[in-house]
Amino acid sequence: MTFTSGPPGPTGGPGPHGHNYPPPPPQPYSTGPDQFSAQPNKSPALKWVLLGVVVLVAIAVAAGAVFYLARDRGATEASQVRSGDCLTEIPDSSRVLYLKTVTCDQPHKGEVFAVLPLPDGDFPGDAAVVKYADKCGPALTEYAPNANSESGIQLFVLYPTADSWQRGDRTVTCIATSKEPRTGKIG
Repeated sequence: MTFTSGPPGPTGGPGPHGHNYPPPPPQPYSTGPDQFSAQPNKSPALKWVLLGVVVLVAIAVAAGAVFYLARDRGATEASQVRSGDCLTEIPDSSRVLYLKTVTCDQPHKGEVFAVLPLPDGDFPGDAAVVKYADKCGPALTEYAPNANSESGIQLFVLYPTADSWQRGDRTVTCIATSKEPRTGKIG
C-alpha cells in the first residue's frame, strides 16, 4: 500500500496524528464584533451613587457658608453702619466691606458718630471725597462735645472709592477710635 506523503512533521517524521499534514497557520487577531465592543452601560445604581455624592458636596458647601455667616453674626456691611454703632475692631485695610458691630456697653474700639451722605451723581474723585471727610471733626464735637478732650480718642474715616461708588456707596462714615477697648458711649 502506498500513500502520498505530505510535508514532514516538526521532527522530520510524520506530522501529528500520524499524518504528514502541515501545522495549521497561526490564527489572525480576531476583528470580529466581540473584540472591540463598546463599554457596557453604567448601571443605574452607579448613576445614583454619583448623584448622591454631588448632592452631599453641595450640602457641605451650603453648610460651610451658613457656618461662616453665623460665625460673623455681628458683621455689618460697611455702607450700612449707622451713627451710634460701636465696632469691636478698627479696620486695618483701605478696602473695608464689613465691620463687626456690638452694643456699646460691650468692649469696643470704635464708635460711629456720623454718617455723611455725599451728593448723587458721578464719582467726584478721591480729592473731593477726602475734602468732604473733613466734616468729621466738627461732627464729633457736635456728637460728643467732650470727646476731643479725652486722651486716646482719634478719628477714623471710611469713604467711598470709585469702585464702591459704582455699587451705590455714597457715604462718609466718621468713627471715633481708641487704642484700648472701652465700654459705653464716648463723650
